[in-house]
Amino acid sequence: MWFMARNYWSKQVTEHSNALDLERDVFNEDDPRAIALSLKRSADRSKRRKGSPYRSAMSMLTFYINRAGKNLPKKRLKILEAAKDELRAAYGR
Repeated sequence: MWFMARNYWSKQVTEHSNALDLERDVFNEDDPRAIALSLKRSADRSKRRKGSPYRSAMSMLTFYINRAGKNLPKKRLKILEAAKDELRAAYGR
């Protein structure tokens, strides 16, 4: 049935991004610093990204937040927004 097997393009981007090889379940962490450092490691290691490591990491985090939209619980949004601040600090910005 067509409605049972939905394939969302955003899931494909998150799982198979050509810019970053994300660590498993990175966005499910409860520690904003752990999320930021994981994204930083992924961005720093990537040889396929087009922009700077900082920009790639921040873009992936923002993409995840935006695609979750209204379905993202307030607690999770707060953690991910804090991860942005941690990511800025990790890159000295």
